[in-house]
Amino acid sequence: MAQRKINGNQLFMTVLYAVAACGAVPISDLLDRASQRSDTLHSLSTMLTQDLDSHFPPIGRMIMPRPSMCHTSSLQTPNDKEQALQVSESDLMSLARSLLQAWSDPLEVLSTSVKTLPHPAQNSISNKIKELQEHSKSLGDGLNILSGKMGPAAQTISSLPYSGGNDIGQDRISKLTNFHFLLSCFRRDSHKIDSFLKVLRCRAAKLQPEMC
Repeated sequence: MAQRKINGNQLFMTVLYAVAACGAVPISDLLDRASQRSDTLHSLSTMLTQDLDSHFPPIGRMIMPRPSMCHTSSLQTPNDKEQALQVSESDLMSLARSLLQAWSDPLEVLSTSVKTLPHPAQNSISNKIKELQEHSKSLGDGLNILSGKMGPAAQTISSLPYSGGNDIGQDRISKLTNFHFLLSCFRRDSHKIDSFLKVLRCRAAKLQPEMC
């Protein structure tokens, strides 16, 4: 199963590189492929959150940090689709790439921390975290190709360093709460990335705003 997923990612990149090399392929087709991958990424993060919710202590919800404490919160992004439609294509691509790159280290923290996570679905959660890393890497490579076709502004990356460290806590409540918080931040950002790419795909297809 794991080998099949890895091959799927490799196929995605092979196809993306191939179509990008062909000048006749519309950028809308490239964005469609990237949007499909981002949709998978967000769906997977949603499933992971649901897995954690099935065994999450009530006190954890009371002490969980606010969303404004996510390490990517300093990046100014559109709040909804209407605002996103007012942002230039290059800026939307830059925002999507900045958010995705900001999760390289935190996803590694989740991957390492899940090994000691006090949760009955630990193995399943661990496998899904690995899938998140694979899909994130694949999508990042794809967006690098797309940004190169969109000009210098789209290639700009905002630095959003993660300073949370590798330790998510020593006791059961801390581990579950901090793991859940970090994952919820990723779920929020993956939704933004998916939304930005869908707006870009919509614009490239020259659809009316109300159809986006």
